[in-house]
Amino acid sequence: MQKLRYYAAPKADTKTAPSSKAVHTEFLRTGRISRSREDWLPDERRYLTYEEVAARTGRRLERAAETTHERINGFHRSIKFPKIIFHRTLNDSPHLGYCHVTAARTNFAQYADVKWAFYIANFFADLGGEEVFFEQIKQNYGRMYFAVAIKPEAEAKAMTIDRSIRDNGLLFQTVDPKEALRNVLMLGARDAEIRKIIAKL
Repeated sequence: MQKLRYYAAPKADTKTAPSSKAVHTEFLRTGRISRSREDWLPDERRYLTYEEVAARTGRRLERAAETTHERINGFHRSIKFPKIIFHRTLNDSPHLGYCHVTAARTNFAQYADVKWAFYIANFFADLGGEEVFFEQIKQNYGRMYFAVAIKPEAEAKAMTIDRSIRDNGLLFQTVDPKEALRNVLMLGARDAEIRKIIAKL
């Protein structure tokens, strides 16, 4: 895979209006070299390191996660999710990443006490591969929202995907923020009455 290069785009207010006089004719007429800033080439592009790109991506993802968490918790006073926000960027493409928003537990018809986590990604992909969780990444979508079942892993002392619920552990995946909000609220609702209200959204 070709290694990507990133550069800092110039700020809009730093662009100067093009000069009306031609620099070469001014030199021929007067014999003077113009030292005026607008007569010279714009600053060279400054290429960003992968760490700088990853930091910028992370800040954007975490802002989106903060906003999403506020919207989820603002729906009904009986539904409150913990704020557990952290992000990861993809190794070879630091402009792509995903952010953890919240985690909770719920009960399904066949499964009791299922722990799950809700994420936002700034790309769309097929999910759930054994070796690589994100497969066939497509950047033409703005965001992807998804939730996966999780379980504690004793050896790694961390949470991993619970593939006993489904092969890929995926509870839902969508590009629609309203549908994602509805799905998260349904997972968090403890009451049948609240579930009916959410289903009508």
